[in-house]
Amino acid sequence: MNHPFLLPRRSLLLAAAAASLALAGCATRSPSLAEAPPIVFVHGNGDTAALWQTTVWRFESNGWPRERLHAIDVPYPLSRDEDAKPQAGRTSTAEHMAYLKAEVDKVLKTTGANQVVLMGNSRGGNAIRNYIDNGGGDKTVSHAILGGTPNHGVWAIPGFREGNEFSGTGPFLKALNAPKNAAGDEVSGPAKWMTIRSDNNDKFAQPDGLWIGQKGKPTYVTAAGPELKGATNVVIPRIDHRETSYSPAAFEATYRFITGKAPVRTEIAAEKSAVLNGKITGLGVDSADPKTGSFSNNLPLAGAQLEVYATDAATGARLGSALLRKTVGADGQWGPLPVPTGSPIEFVITAPGYATTHIYRSGFPRSSDLIHLRAERMADADKGAESVVTLTRPRGYLDPARDKMLLDGAAPAGVPAGAGVASAKVKPAGGVRAIAAEFNGERVVGQTWPAASGHLVFLELTY
Repeated sequence: MNHPFLLPRRSLLLAAAAASLALAGCATRSPSLAEAPPIVFVHGNGDTAALWQTTVWRFESNGWPRERLHAIDVPYPLSRDEDAKPQAGRTSTAEHMAYLKAEVDKVLKTTGANQVVLMGNSRGGNAIRNYIDNGGGDKTVSHAILGGTPNHGVWAIPGFREGNEFSGTGPFLKALNAPKNAAGDEVSGPAKWMTIRSDNNDKFAQPDGLWIGQKGKPTYVTAAGPELKGATNVVIPRIDHRETSYSPAAFEATYRFITGKAPVRTEIAAEKSAVLNGKITGLGVDSADPKTGSFSNNLPLAGAQLEVYATDAATGARLGSALLRKTVGADGQWGPLPVPTGSPIEFVITAPGYATTHIYRSGFPRSSDLIHLRAERMADADKGAESVVTLTRPRGYLDPARDKMLLDGAAPAGVPAGAGVASAKVKPAGGVRAIAAEFNGERVVGQTWPAASGHLVFLELTY
């Protein structure tokens, strides 16, 4: 789906980066789609493979074979507070790299290919760089695409949290950024490298420490922090941290870089029928401070129960009986499930220790096995509410200065200036009723369920 605010970015991308992309195209063989190289997608800090859903769809819509598109799901996706110190529920840079290496080895074996393309968002780019520099990836990777990766740190403050992998003055990034040749390049061959960054709208490439809890203090990082000397560095105006990987403009730049030619389309082509699958996951307890609450992991939530309903696009009400009722096993897989193409869907998760979690989605244009669903817990502050409804955008952030958005008929309250948060919450009254979220042309409609009975509602954007 194309959204109005993304259309001018595509034109700006082509104008601003034509020279560098043309150079990359000259050096990159354009494969036939029958020879399309396998691509391994690597998500960011605290995220899941599910975020690559629309990117996979765009590659498929241009004829890329589905079996050559692989998105890893790191079991413990959060980085350690200090990389060298073990921390339960977190991964070190070495563990992260080893997980990626194992996935690449598996993909090479199953596809019979000699090399893969690696595409990573944010922290995923750290693992890609580490693997190519230190894990043998110099032989197995043809192209590396890094979207929003903080290659020179989220901060570069001498003496401040230098044991963290996101410190630009810490040992991990200093080693990766060490000059690789006499020209001072920060990337090494024979892999071809591309970075994608925002001009100024990436929350983790900011000169002020607002988003790291250091408001008013310099980070010594600029918007150009994700760039790497020796790489093709693409700038796309106004995109946010996640859109550096998951937006149509980022897909277009990536496709050009890999193939040397423009994609036929950036919109997602609908299939005649859609089959959905994915994994149900839960939440861990913060090992650094259990009192701070829960954090994400990508471990299957065995024993969770799922119901799936087709819903009315105007009201969010269920249309008929459940399409699926299932208790998931040890692998957490809840499908496969054929669904009406384009029909809005409600997923309902119940599991001990969790709220009854209602996730409403707009219609699915294509099949996907990346429909990962997370059971949620109710915050203490929300337990007295009549209903709790959250608008969430997994593949991007909410920017009041850029985006047209409504939640329950009004601009979402509490969304700060700049693209810094990916969700907004409302506590509506009025009993069970329809509630809608709108974002740049996408509309998701659900129902308000009673919080007193342990229900939470999420209106989840796809685009």
